Amino acid sequence: MKIQDNYPENKIVRLTKEYAQAILIALVIALFVRTFVVQAFKIPSGSMIKTLLVGDHILVNKFIYGVKNPFNRSTIISGNSPDHGDVIVFIFPLDRKKDFIKRVIGVGGDTIKIVNKKVYVNGKLYKEPPGVQHTDPNIIPGNIQPRDNMGPIKVPPGKLFVMGDNRDQSFDSRFWGFVPLKDVKGKAFIIYWSWDSERFAPRLDRMGKWIE
Repeated sequence: MKIQDNYPENKIVRLTKEYAQAILIALVIALFVRTFVVQAFKIPSGSMIKTLLVGDHILVNKFIYGVKNPFNRSTIISGNSPDHGDVIVFIFPLDRKKDFIKRVIGVGGDTIKIVNKKVYVNGKLYKEPPGVQHTDPNIIPGNIQPRDNMGPIKVPPGKLFVMGDNRDQSFDSRFWGFVPLKDVKGKAFIIYWSWDSERFAPRLDRMGKWIE
């Protein structure tokens, strides 16, 4: 008596294993890329207006500043150091569950001073990027609040002084201090998608825009 071949069932099992392996490999690659190479972020607040708008979706280069251990932030492979003007994503020092995005104004060894909203780095007037704006004409004295007047202060080694481009509406190093280099996640470089929730429509003109 001839035993009936169970070929269709074996084929289904084999195909299921192959698809499962392919999906697992894809997930591992995606996790690796997200952890060490490129990660997507969404802008939730207006601290970087006009450079970045609420609803912008950006990509962040995580490899440029070196490869870090995601658990203790120690450096595995060294890279470039954040430089003046870089727009960076970092772990917020006051709440390490949150990521912040700001612009680098000062690096270790720099002296920062703000006089009537004007920023000076090492005694020279800082050249503001095109996206920087001031929305409040009032000048707040430094003895009341450091928003418009502060310093001079020196940035310690291994730390960064950062500010939002929407200067009068940004909670940044003027208020809470410096960012440790080890907590920098990467450099923002492009807007890949942008959604205007008020108009309930995409901002097509912002898609593919490089972040400067």
